[in-house]
Amino acid sequence: MRAVLQRVNSASVTVDGTVTGKIGKGILVYLGITNDDTEADVDYITGKIANIRIFDDANNVPNLSLTDVGGSCLMVSQFTLYADARKGRRPGYTDAAPAAVAKPLYEKAVAKLSAIVPVETGIFQADMKVASENDGPFTILLDSRRLF
Repeated sequence: MRAVLQRVNSASVTVDGTVTGKIGKGILVYLGITNDDTEADVDYITGKIANIRIFDDANNVPNLSLTDVGGSCLMVSQFTLYADARKGRRPGYTDAAPAAVAKPLYEKAVAKLSAIVPVETGIFQADMKVASENDGPFTILLDSRRLF
Protein backbone atom coordinates (compact mmCIF):
# COMPACT_ATOMS: atom_id res chain seq x y z
CA MET A 1 0.00 0.00 0.00
CA ARG A 2 1.31 3.41 -0.92
CA ALA A 3 0.26 6.83 0.21
CA VAL A 4 1.21 10.35 -0.73
CA LEU A 5 0.55 12.70 2.19
CA GLN A 6 0.33 16.44 1.67
CA ARG A 7 -0.03 18.84 4.57
CA VAL A 8 -2.78 21.25 3.57
CA ASN A 9 -4.57 24.33 4.80
CA SER A 10 -7.62 23.10 2.87
CA ALA A 11 -8.55 20.46 0.31
CA SER A 12 -11.63 19.24 -1.50
CA VAL A 13 -12.68 16.64 -4.02
CA THR A 14 -15.48 17.08 -6.54
CA VAL A 15 -17.24 14.41 -8.59
CA ASP A 16 -19.62 15.41 -11.39
CA GLY A 17 -19.82 18.96 -10.05
CA THR A 18 -20.63 17.89 -6.48
CA VAL A 19 -18.18 18.25 -3.60
CA THR A 20 -17.90 14.81 -1.98
CA GLY A 21 -15.24 15.67 0.58
CA LYS A 22 -13.80 18.85 2.02
CA ILE A 23 -11.38 19.58 4.87
CA GLY A 24 -9.61 22.52 6.45
CA LYS A 25 -6.21 22.08 8.10
CA GLY A 26 -5.05 18.51 7.76
CA ILE A 27 -3.64 15.93 5.40
CA LEU A 28 -4.65 15.16 1.83
CA VAL A 29 -3.91 11.49 1.21
CA TYR A 30 -3.69 9.78 -2.15
CA LEU A 31 -3.92 6.04 -1.45
CA GLY A 32 -2.80 3.27 -3.82
CA ILE A 33 -3.36 -0.43 -3.23
CA THR A 34 -1.42 -3.32 -4.76
CA ASN A 35 -2.47 -6.90 -5.47
CA ASP A 36 -1.29 -8.55 -2.26
CA ASP A 37 -2.08 -5.85 0.30
CA THR A 38 -3.78 -7.01 3.50
CA GLU A 39 -5.27 -5.52 6.65
CA ALA A 40 -1.71 -5.34 8.05
CA ASP A 41 -0.93 -2.83 5.30
CA VAL A 42 -4.08 -0.87 6.22
CA ASP A 43 -2.98 -0.82 9.87
CA TYR A 44 0.50 0.43 8.99
CA ILE A 45 -0.64 3.20 6.64
CA THR A 46 -3.50 4.47 8.80
CA GLY A 47 -1.27 4.48 11.89
CA LYS A 48 1.31 6.54 10.04
CA ILE A 49 -1.28 8.99 8.68
CA ALA A 50 -2.76 9.64 12.12
CA ASN A 51 0.54 9.90 13.95
CA ILE A 52 3.21 11.21 11.58
CA ARG A 53 4.61 14.44 13.00
CA ILE A 54 4.43 16.96 10.16
CA PHE A 55 2.66 19.91 11.78
CA ASP A 56 4.59 22.75 13.39
CA ASP A 57 4.77 23.18 17.15
CA ALA A 58 5.13 26.54 18.93
CA ASN A 59 8.78 26.68 17.80
CA ASN A 60 7.90 26.10 14.10
CA VAL A 61 9.33 22.60 14.22
CA PRO A 62 7.27 19.84 12.54
CA ASN A 63 6.72 17.95 15.76
CA LEU A 64 2.94 17.49 15.94
CA SER A 65 0.65 14.87 14.40
CA LEU A 66 -2.77 15.13 12.83
CA THR A 67 -4.29 13.98 16.12
CA ASP A 68 -2.27 16.58 18.06
CA VAL A 69 -3.53 19.50 15.95
CA GLY A 70 -7.12 18.28 15.66
CA GLY A 71 -6.86 18.14 11.88
CA SER A 72 -8.81 16.18 9.31
CA CYS A 73 -7.93 13.86 6.46
CA LEU A 74 -9.16 13.88 2.87
CA MET A 75 -8.51 10.41 1.44
CA VAL A 76 -8.57 9.85 -2.32
CA SER A 77 -8.05 6.47 -3.98
CA GLN A 78 -5.34 6.57 -6.64
CA PHE A 79 -4.34 3.38 -8.43
CA THR A 80 -1.69 5.26 -10.43
CA LEU A 81 0.62 5.18 -7.39
CA TYR A 82 1.45 1.68 -8.62
CA ALA A 83 2.16 2.74 -12.21
CA ASP A 84 5.33 1.29 -13.69
CA ALA A 85 6.92 3.77 -16.08
CA ARG A 86 10.38 2.21 -16.29
CA LYS A 87 9.92 0.96 -19.86
CA GLY A 88 8.54 2.85 -22.81
CA ARG A 89 6.30 5.86 -22.64
CA ARG A 90 3.06 4.33 -21.47
CA PRO A 91 2.90 3.34 -17.78
CA GLY A 92 1.75 -0.16 -16.88
CA TYR A 93 -0.69 -0.74 -14.06
CA THR A 94 -0.39 -4.46 -13.39
CA ASP A 95 0.85 -3.81 -9.84
CA ALA A 96 -2.31 -1.87 -8.99
CA ALA A 97 -4.94 -4.04 -7.36
CA PRO A 98 -8.17 -4.55 -9.30
CA ALA A 99 -11.23 -2.80 -7.89
CA ALA A 100 -12.58 -6.01 -6.33
CA VAL A 101 -9.45 -6.20 -4.16
CA ALA A 102 -8.72 -2.50 -3.73
CA LYS A 103 -12.14 -1.14 -2.79
CA PRO A 104 -12.65 -3.21 0.39
CA LEU A 105 -9.14 -2.32 1.60
CA TYR A 106 -9.69 1.36 0.77
CA GLU A 107 -12.96 1.27 2.73
CA LYS A 108 -11.20 -0.42 5.68
CA ALA A 109 -8.53 2.28 5.64
CA VAL A 110 -11.19 4.99 5.68
CA ALA A 111 -13.08 3.28 8.51
CA LYS A 112 -9.96 2.65 10.59
CA LEU A 113 -8.69 6.21 10.21
CA SER A 114 -12.20 7.61 10.85
CA ALA A 115 -12.08 6.04 14.30
CA ILE A 116 -9.10 8.32 15.08
CA VAL A 117 -9.61 11.57 13.10
CA PRO A 118 -12.33 13.09 10.91
CA VAL A 119 -12.05 11.69 7.36
CA GLU A 120 -13.63 12.92 4.15
CA THR A 121 -13.34 11.03 0.85
CA GLY A 122 -13.74 11.08 -2.85
CA ILE A 123 -15.68 8.33 -4.63
CA PHE A 124 -13.80 5.15 -5.45
CA GLN A 125 -13.15 4.77 -9.22
CA ALA A 126 -14.81 8.09 -10.03
CA ASP A 127 -13.27 10.82 -12.15
CA MET A 128 -12.37 13.22 -9.34
CA LYS A 129 -11.24 16.81 -9.35
CA VAL A 130 -9.01 17.49 -6.35
CA ALA A 131 -8.22 21.01 -5.16
CA SER A 132 -5.84 21.84 -2.35
CA GLU A 133 -3.84 24.59 -0.76
CA ASN A 134 -0.59 22.91 0.25
CA ASP A 135 1.02 24.11 3.44
CA GLY A 136 4.77 24.30 2.98
CA PRO A 137 4.62 22.45 0.62
CA PHE A 138 5.11 19.43 2.83
CA THR A 139 4.78 16.07 1.06
CA ILE A 140 5.61 12.63 2.45
CA LEU A 141 5.66 9.28 0.62
CA LEU A 142 4.69 6.13 2.52
CA ASP A 143 4.92 2.49 1.51
CA SER A 144 3.66 -0.28 3.79
CA ARG A 145 6.50 -2.54 2.56
CA ARG A 146 8.91 0.21 3.61
CA LEU A 147 10.45 0.39 0.14
CA PHE A 148 11.08 4.09 0.68
